[in-house]
Formats: sequence, C-alpha cells, structure tokens
Amino acid sequence: MKSLLPALLLLFPAVSQAAGAPGAAFMPDTIYVFDTEATHTDSLGRSFIIVEDDAILHISFIPSPDALLRSGPLTEAAYERVASELGVETAAIRAVVEIETGRTHKGFNEPGFPVINFDLPVFRKTAARRGINLNAYKSSPALKPVDSARYGGQQKAQKARLEAAMEIDSIAAIESTFWGMFQIGGFNWRLCGAPSREDFVEMMSRSEYDQLMLFANYIRNTGLLKYLKARNWSAFARIYNGPSYASRGYHTRLAAAYKKYKK
Repeated sequence: MKSLLPALLLLFPAVSQAAGAPGAAFMPDTIYVFDTEATHTDSLGRSFIIVEDDAILHISFIPSPDALLRSGPLTEAAYERVASELGVETAAIRAVVEIETGRTHKGFNEPGFPVINFDLPVFRKTAARRGINLNAYKSSPALKPVDSARYGGQQKAQKARLEAAMEIDSIAAIESTFWGMFQIGGFNWRLCGAPSREDFVEMMSRSEYDQLMLFANYIRNTGLLKYLKARNWSAFARIYNGPSYASRGYHTRLAAAYKKYKK
C-alpha cells in the first residue's frame, strides 16, 4: 500500500540535545520540516529524523500512518481507504454517519470520550439478565431521566449516567450504551471484532478512525455489507436500526443522505 506520509512533514514535539553534552538539554517543543528519506529507526521500531543546527541536534519522531489516521476528525482519505477495503462507496458510509450523528458528524463530545447514548430500558433488561436487583440502586443517576440542565449538556448528562451505571455493573453498562459516530450498541462488541468489552470501549474512545474500523467489522460480520453495497436502504435499516425503522423513516433518510454525498 502506498505510504500516507508525504515527502515533507510537520512534526512535534521535538527533543533537542546539545551535541557532545553529557545528557539531554531539553528545549521547547519545535515544529520542523524535513525530508522523510533521511529517517532513522530506533530499537523500538520508531522512525525519527535528526536535524543539526550548529551545536544543537534536534530529534523528532515520525508518527506512523496509522497514528496519523487515529488523530483528529475523519478525513476523506480515511473514508476512501475503508470504503475501498469494503468495496462500497464513501457516500454510503457518510450517509450512515449523517443519520446516526446528525449534521455535526462528530464521534466525540470531548477528547477521549465518544458520543454516547445510554439506553436505560436496555440497561434494566441487561441488569436483570445478570441477576442484578436495581431496586437497591434507586438513587443512582443511572436510573434517573437525562438531566441536561444539571450537567450542562445532553452528552455530559449521558456521561454521568454511564459512569453511574458502571458503578452498578460495568458489563451491563457497556452493553447498554450506543457508542460513537455509528451508534453501535455495546452488546455488539464481538461483532465489531473487539477482543473484549474493554477493548471495544478503548477503541471507541481513541479516535473516529477506530470507530470507523469497528463499524466496518460490524457490517462485515452481520451480513449488512451486501445491503450497503447494493444501497438497499430498507434491508440495511431493518437490521441496523431495528424492525420499527420504517416508522422513523430511517431508510428514506439514508437514501436522501446518500444522494447528497453522491453529488
């Protein structure tokens, strides 16, 4: 696969050390432009560049292509890469994002914490299935209605409910929450290809690119991929959104969003 690293990069932070000095003299973080052909590799397999400026050696580590993909909002290149691997149009994937996250297209409410929807009815069922008596936790914020005013926003309130639910039972809490820009239920962690629930949450909390990869695994493992390829929005919506998808116009909204991005 062609490297995603351009010939010239801006990297930070940089570590500076006076040439010949016993030990490091750390300088303020610096951004450097350099040619990737002059790179070196350390014992940990990390690539780095050394820039000599008079008596100062500047050392900057080069992020891997995957590290670049796992930073910031999803790029068009990331969409195209995953769409190509799946054999679908980027417009089809973008349509799902738009319907699940709205026009913001955000997978995160704040750094390290993804957009979530804690589903209390699902939590009650999951907790009961695990033999947990929620009557013992009546005062828990997890069992209260979403109070956006108290917490300063819808997502902050959802976060508070999830954290409270985690204190009751982490498994039930994770599996009763819908995560990230594709709003995948935590009970689907295996179908997303995650080794464990904890890994699922970690990936959801790491980057929008990881959220996209979990979605890609999910549609592969559920048979949804063929419907997304064929743009069979009704069949896709029935599995992805549930049997009541038509009453919410989920399939028609998907079709409309696809047409918008296809342009």
